[in-house]
Amino acid sequence: MNNKLKVLRAERNWSQAELADRLKVSRQTVNAIETGKYDPSLPLAFAIAATFGLTIEDIFLPD
Repeated sequence: MNNKLKVLRAERNWSQAELADRLKVSRQTVNAIETGKYDPSLPLAFAIAATFGLTIEDIFLPD
């Protein structure tokens, strides 16, 4: 699954650690999602979308 997480994070000048703190996950989890090595659970995907004020579909795209 492709995603826009890195771009959205960079637009807000947040580090991976800052985003991880907001989502209550590890920085490694944020990195793995950004690089496509890990697809988030549905609850985490909803949390990510809420953090950015977007829908899941705005952030995550099918391959």
